[in-house]
Amino acid sequence: MSVVTSAAGGTEDVVDLVRTAIHEGEFAPNQRLVEADLSVQFGASRAAVRTALVQLAAEGLVERVQNRGARVRAVSLGEAIEISEVRMVVEGLCAAKAAERATDEDLEALRQIGDDMRGAVERGDVFAYSDLNRRLHTAVRAAAGQQVAEGVLERLRGQNVRHQFRLALLPGRASVSLPQHLEIIEAVRARDAARAEAAMRAHLASVIETLPQVGTSRLP
Repeated sequence: MSVVTSAAGGTEDVVDLVRTAIHEGEFAPNQRLVEADLSVQFGASRAAVRTALVQLAAEGLVERVQNRGARVRAVSLGEAIEISEVRMVVEGLCAAKAAERATDEDLEALRQIGDDMRGAVERGDVFAYSDLNRRLHTAVRAAAGQQVAEGVLERLRGQNVRHQFRLALLPGRASVSLPQHLEIIEAVRARDAARAEAAMRAHLASVIETLPQVGTSRLP
């Protein structure tokens, strides 16, 4: 996979480009982020790069070490579990609200995602399934209409994205999580808030239980 390069404009452009590179594994945990190199790579001023790194540090994606510059922050297994515990509570709330507030269009989109997830598992396409997993959680949050929760979850997702991606690639994981995801979809489509919240919490409890395997398994 080649490192992202683009002609950036202002600080927000650099923030988006570096954030994407971290999320997609272009920049590895603990990798140094040299302002001069990023300035050349993204066609941005040193000042824009410096300000972008400060913003990404506030998001928890970058850490700035005194006299040593910036680097991609590595998230430990323990922290990944804590993040997932917070997600379990907040996403449970979102699932309940989605069951109450989803439009007919939202419900149809969820049904289609469920069908596509089944197809991805049948084909053994773990990368497509991983993307559909992300789309499902995003769709539930959007249907919930909880803007504060959306902001919290987006920040947590950014910090934990590498663990989530590696979890999705664990052998057999998709076949375990598929029925959990389908139960979330069915509960929201039934407009059963309590069932939807319970289904989301059960799914994320399974994520927490499985996360320790990420660091020990050999992944493709």
